[in-house]
Amino acid sequence: MNAQIIPVDPFDYIVFGGTGDLAERKLLPALYHRQVDGQIVDPTCIIGVSRAAMSDEEYRTFAHEALKQFIKEPLIDEEVERFLAKLQYVSVDAMSDRGWDDLRNRLDGDPRKKRAYYLAVGPSLFGEIATRLRAHDLITPETRIVVEKPIGRDLESAHALNDVLGEVFDETQTFRIDHYLGKETVQNLMALRFANTLYEPLWNSAHIDHVQITVAESVGLEGRAEYYDKAGAIRDMVQNHLLQLLCLVAMEPPPSMDADSVRDEKLKVLRALEPIGENNVEKLTVRGQYTSGAANGGPVKGYLEELESGESDTETFVAIKAEISNWRWAGVPFYLRTGKRLAKRVSEIVIAFRPVPHSIFGSSAGRMVANKLVMRLQPDEGVKQWIMIKDPGPGGMRLRHVPLDMSFADAFGVRNPDAYERLIMDVIRGNQTLFMRRDEVEAAWQWVDPILKAWTETGQTTQDYTAGTWGPSASIALIERDGRTWHES
Repeated sequence: MNAQIIPVDPFDYIVFGGTGDLAERKLLPALYHRQVDGQIVDPTCIIGVSRAAMSDEEYRTFAHEALKQFIKEPLIDEEVERFLAKLQYVSVDAMSDRGWDDLRNRLDGDPRKKRAYYLAVGPSLFGEIATRLRAHDLITPETRIVVEKPIGRDLESAHALNDVLGEVFDETQTFRIDHYLGKETVQNLMALRFANTLYEPLWNSAHIDHVQITVAESVGLEGRAEYYDKAGAIRDMVQNHLLQLLCLVAMEPPPSMDADSVRDEKLKVLRALEPIGENNVEKLTVRGQYTSGAANGGPVKGYLEELESGESDTETFVAIKAEISNWRWAGVPFYLRTGKRLAKRVSEIVIAFRPVPHSIFGSSAGRMVANKLVMRLQPDEGVKQWIMIKDPGPGGMRLRHVPLDMSFADAFGVRNPDAYERLIMDVIRGNQTLFMRRDEVEAAWQWVDPILKAWTETGQTTQDYTAGTWGPSASIALIERDGRTWHES
């Protein structure tokens, strides 16, 4: 059965950083796919903006090369032609008044037309761009602004950045994007919990032993050395991606899928997280940094070798044991881990149920293994429910632990849309359900900041791990001293 595609009203999408990596790899391919599926209608205009001088035709050539490089499926010539015809380019200097009038002249003057400014640039430019959009009369009642992470590097800077954006744009116009929330499996987590009677009665401490959330990357710095060495794994991944996934797993059922209803419940989870500080940080967190090893089929350098300075204590891996102080989750640990140069690229959520209280089968039946619900976000999105069954055949009762497997690509026989495709269209629709509200961002920093401070105060340094492994041995000890093990995909 094919999904129903609902076209959106014509819009203007203006991408600051229109020649950058994000636009090239994600945004332009996502917009092309939305056109192919019939969601984008004329007269829609997509405008790339950056400092470099470039003609419309040169930008269309740039975009065409991006489509050829980053879209796996064969391109459809007539759709490519239609898509490229929607593209324009304007050279704008975000730090001066150059080019802003040119941009205004390219935009549709109808105040009823949807308009989105996507800031695919560094956060240091967010405030400058926002204030110049206002100064040059480029904001209409139907304007939205989209900002990428990081929203600050701590609570103070996040608060300041939100203040600057809030001076120009209303909260209903501000879309703080976390592409993990647009992934199909994350959406299915909501459906599994709240569209079925099977799981929600069991979704509590009486039936769930623990939860694991893993976001593992096999790549290293990939040209992001300057940013990453200032951020580290906890700022780059935990404060946003992992905490957002934790919130969706742990939140109470919202009264509706209205954006604020969902975000209200996520906020409650963030505020219920048990604090981690100087007195317990060494027991509940592990910091790691990769050394040279083998990954992606060949030898790779260590983190320090990839840095020009060759000296840093920035963590490329972090594992955290988190707990939520409320009635639903009291006593249920949430084990979070993320890192670079790990054994493979995988992002998944594991709901580990409690074991059966008593086995009626003899020892000859084999070992009883507790049920698990595994939701994989990447690389192959899908859901597996691990259960115990009888091994087929005669010869007595022999038990096996097997998955009921649903791959979305196999189950539906359609291309699995990239998260950005959903999110960029949600911006035009004005649907903020999958975007972070200001108080969510700041509540996440309120939990992360004390961890960062405690690492400094206790002198908790990074532990080496060999590239191509699953991180420092201390991260294995973090979970195994509780009598549990990390899920092996």
